[in-house]
Amino acid sequence: MVDLPRYVELYESGELQRRVLALEERLGNCDVCPRRCGANRLEGEIGLCNAGKLVAVSSVCAHRGEEPALSGTKGSGAVFFGNCNLRCVYCQNYQISQDPAGQRHHEVTPSRLANRMLHVQNDLRCHNLNLVSPTQYVPQIMRALLEAIPHGFRLPIVYNTNAYEELSTLQELDGVIDIYLPDLKYSSNTIAMQLSDVAHYVPTARSAIKEMYRQVGDLQVGEDGIALKGLIIRHLILPNDLAGSEESLKWIARELSPQVTVSIMSQYIPRHKALGMPPLARSINAAEHRRVVNILDVLGMENGWMQEAGSQEFYLPDFTADGHPFERG
Repeated sequence: MVDLPRYVELYESGELQRRVLALEERLGNCDVCPRRCGANRLEGEIGLCNAGKLVAVSSVCAHRGEEPALSGTKGSGAVFFGNCNLRCVYCQNYQISQDPAGQRHHEVTPSRLANRMLHVQNDLRCHNLNLVSPTQYVPQIMRALLEAIPHGFRLPIVYNTNAYEELSTLQELDGVIDIYLPDLKYSSNTIAMQLSDVAHYVPTARSAIKEMYRQVGDLQVGEDGIALKGLIIRHLILPNDLAGSEESLKWIARELSPQVTVSIMSQYIPRHKALGMPPLARSINAAEHRRVVNILDVLGMENGWMQEAGSQEFYLPDFTADGHPFERG
């Protein structure tokens, strides 16, 4: 017998509805993310994340380019949300993360989002539901889940985030999220401000990742190799060591565990505003890639994946094209 997701228990006990109502109330003076901008999103005001009351759903697809434990053979059911609470100058998804006017055309109600969640399960038949950049829409996503469960939704849920998260919001997701997939972008607040227009990224992201680890622990996979529960931390290597890779990896090994699953991403390619910024205007080189491999070896971090150097083009999406953003003819 297959174990039911914990969120079904929360639904049946009424706890999920309680959390939904509490989160929705917070939209009236929005403090859902660490920017705590205070916008009255319930009345249509737009927050600093460029999101309002409705949910911008830019694309829904079976994503085969995620980590092997997520994509498997059927793909990860990626729901790409529009807008973002960061402003990364090199964002590969800038077409949807930093084009608020364009995202207004993709806005849907939580009920429509619930239908798309069921589409991922019943039509695309993916291994999981992968919420990509969900932070600014947590109340609406929880409302959609509340509506999808009685219609049979049962997939494991992946929370795919930049890690700039509010602890009180993450705590409402305890028992709802099966797999946390946060970035750990920087080890310097100064660099975070320069490249992502965000203050206090480092302590905020580290506290958030600690909370995620508390909730789900180390990665667990089934006999088929597909992720069931746990934490996977992504780290994107940036040119000129702007990401501070060594310090971030040391923090993971020291404060969490060397056994934590990490996904080291070598796919950086200058996009959006990065071409006009010399430190970012090139891909990483072989020496930068090799240096991070050596750091992992020294720290004894053996669980996870390391993208090969030179595979950047494979991971570039195009959200302006019809159909799948990653599978173009």
